[in-house]
Formats: sequence, C-alpha cells, structure tokens
Amino acid sequence: MSAGTTELDAAGITGRPLREAYLRCRALHAHHGRTYYTATRVLPPERRPGVHALYGFARWVDDIVDEPPPGTTIKDQTARLDGIDADLARVLGGRRAREPENAPVLDALAHTVDRYALPHAYFTAFMSSMRMDLTVTGYRDLEHLREYMYGSAAVIGLQVLPVLGTVTSREEAAPHAAALGEAFQLTNFLRDVSEDLRRGRVYVPRDVLDAHGVDRELLEQCRRAGESHPRVREALAELVEVNQGFYRRARPGIAMLSPVARPCVATAFRLYRAILDEVRAADYDVWSVRHRVSDTRKAVAAVPALARSLVARSLRGRVPRPRTG
Repeated sequence: MSAGTTELDAAGITGRPLREAYLRCRALHAHHGRTYYTATRVLPPERRPGVHALYGFARWVDDIVDEPPPGTTIKDQTARLDGIDADLARVLGGRRAREPENAPVLDALAHTVDRYALPHAYFTAFMSSMRMDLTVTGYRDLEHLREYMYGSAAVIGLQVLPVLGTVTSREEAAPHAAALGEAFQLTNFLRDVSEDLRRGRVYVPRDVLDAHGVDRELLEQCRRAGESHPRVREALAELVEVNQGFYRRARPGIAMLSPVARPCVATAFRLYRAILDEVRAADYDVWSVRHRVSDTRKAVAAVPALARSLVARSLRGRVPRPRTG
C-alpha cells in the first residue's frame, strides 16, 4: 500500500475518482514544493490530503503562469486562467468542471474547501495575484509587493490553518499564518531573483533597489555574468532583514497550532529560514547557484519533528476527523 493511499484511507476519502484527484495534487505538491512537502510528511496521515490539495492547486496554477509551453502568449495564459476561474466557480458551487483537464485538481480542492469550510474569497484573491504575474513586472515598495503576496502567499497560510488545527481561535492564529505564508514567499523571491528576472519580473521592491543605486540593467548584468555586484548585495541584504521580520511575526503562531501539527510547521519554518542562511553565507550570490536545503539537512530536521509528532499523537489519542461534507 502506497503512502498516498494510506493517507487517503486515514482521511476517510473514498471513491476512486476523488482519490485519484487527491493523488494528483499530492504528486504536484511533491514535485514543486519539496521543502514544504518534506515538512508535511510529519503531519498525521489524515491531515496530509487537505494540504496536498491546497498546495497542489496553487502549484498547478502557478506553473501555468511561470512555465508555459513554448509559443504561449499572455493572451493564451489569460484564457487558461479564465477557464480555471470558471470551472473553480462551478466545482465550488457543487457542479462539475466543464474542462476535463481541470477536473482532477479542482475536484480535490473543492472537497477540501467544503471539508474545512474555507472561504471562497481566498481563492479569488489567489487567482487575482496569479493574473498580476502576467502583466506586473515590478513593485514600487514593500506595501505594493504585499498586495500581490496577500493573494499569492498569505491566503495559502490562511487556507492551511484549519487543516492543521489550532488550540486558540482561528482569528487569533490567522495573522501569524498569513505572515508565515509571506515569509516563505519572500524567501523564494530572494532565492529566485535570477530566475524571475529571466521571466521579466523583479520582486525586490523598487525603493530598496533605488536606495542602493541598483536598477534593472545592473540586475541583468549580474544575471548574464552569473555573479553579484556590491550594490546588489547590499539591496538583497536589506531584503533578507525584512524577510526575517516576517519570520519573527509568524513564529508565535506555531504554538497556537494543534500539538500534532506544530512539528510540521516548525520544520517548514526551520527549513525555509535555512535558505536565508544559505543566501547570506554565499554573500548574497543568487546568480551562480539556486540555494536550497540539502536532503541531509531536511532529514536532520524532519526526523526529530516526526518523533515529536508521534509523541503528540500518542498523548492526545486519535485526532477527530473534520466533517466530510
């Protein structure tokens, strides 16, 4: 029996089409979100499918925007997002997706949305941010960037929160969950400056770049040469400190989570923050290497977390399942 099948059994998810839909989301999450996927392995099995559905959906749409087939135009991508938006509204309303290619991911997502009573507005905000990536190539300041990150990252933290469970009210934990989503995404932006620039986008706020005498041409020079520049290093160092502020705001939320979920989020917190350590240790060289946490370091973080999760499960007994809708 595969790990994915075990998770679905534990979550009480039945029916072959729905199980296959969840497995599709699990595969997307495993392929595209390796750091958080590793942390998700620490969760109790019955909670993993919901996380896979949410992250699988997000990565699926993100790929349509970021990795289109050769020859794809912005008009093509917009039409694709329009089709997903229309089918998303259908499945969230209890109807079937019109486009067969959308059905597997959206079916699993709709089941998770219903199961955990997630607000549909979260997904409207997410799709809005994905559309911004088709036309917006830079951000004037952090406030402007956070308008984008609300839909692309903060709502992901808010979506996952009910799946993980809390020992406080959801309202009390929500700001910390949103901050963690933003912290993770800002870390990705720092790591992927070169890759994003290749796509024509700069997520480092313009006021930060201006303060250090950096313009897009200098960033392009760094990308072409595969090496950094002192002024660029200073700008990235400033953004790393901003990123650390998001992690500090997020950290108190870990203790607000269900005990069986805390090791998972603590592991993700540690692994993502370690990417910042790698960037700093490389003197902010994000041009010649894509910084990542090694598999060994992931294992070192995940194994103790799994032990803590198992202890929490044994102390609390079996976690009650949420409603199945």
